[in-house]
Amino acid sequence: MSDKTAQLKAFERLLIIMDELREQCPWDKKQTMESLRHLTIEEVYELGDAILDKDLDEVKKELGDVLLHIVFYAKIGSETQDFDIADVCHSICDKLVERHPHIYGDVKVENEDDVKRNWEQLKLKEGKKSVLEGVPRSLPAMVKANRIQDKVAGVGFDWEQPEQVFEKVKEELAELESEITKGHQDAIENEFGDVMFSMINYARFLKINPENALERTNKKFIKRFQYLESKSKALNKPLKDMTLAEMDVFWEEAKSL
Repeated sequence: MSDKTAQLKAFERLLIIMDELREQCPWDKKQTMESLRHLTIEEVYELGDAILDKDLDEVKKELGDVLLHIVFYAKIGSETQDFDIADVCHSICDKLVERHPHIYGDVKVENEDDVKRNWEQLKLKEGKKSVLEGVPRSLPAMVKANRIQDKVAGVGFDWEQPEQVFEKVKEELAELESEITKGHQDAIENEFGDVMFSMINYARFLKINPENALERTNKKFIKRFQYLESKSKALNKPLKDMTLAEMDVFWEEAKSL
């Protein structure tokens, strides 16, 4: 591992390269914050994939891609004289110091929950009208639900025990079943949303990240289905011509891999 001097030197190298690319590369010269936005989102998702895959070499590479985007935005900001990378660093440093009075002040905390509650209270003192202002509108629905629940819990709006949340899950499932029986599509969708929201809340009480849990299941399903496809190909028998019983044999094999 590098020492601080080497780390700062490496960061300086990236800043110099960014300057050179912005001046000399036709593609880099034409980029704007708006044109980079969707690429940044893609890079963050790729980083998320690498983390879930526990591929640390890939995590390192994807972190580099994300860091490049941060430096790129800061470079564009410096060209319009709105901010530069130093302003970005000082901004987050100032925020971290202000939001951690138990480290940089005389506030006492007992545990992680105290820290989170203090964090949300400090944000309100900074002028925010709602603890939910910090939840980006464009977040995927599951991630947004998780953040909403986490933030309101930070100001005390929360259940006390996991068992209470699980009872709420069962209540919402019963309401969904009732609407399915009635056949009212809009009501079914509303109740289905309530079930998902309550399940995400229950995941929080179980210390599970629902997005990570679902993505792991997605990856697991893909791996098993692709095994099924490979067996189908080896038998020279298309999946559409196989019975569910035949497919299930290979599916069970895939589960044991």
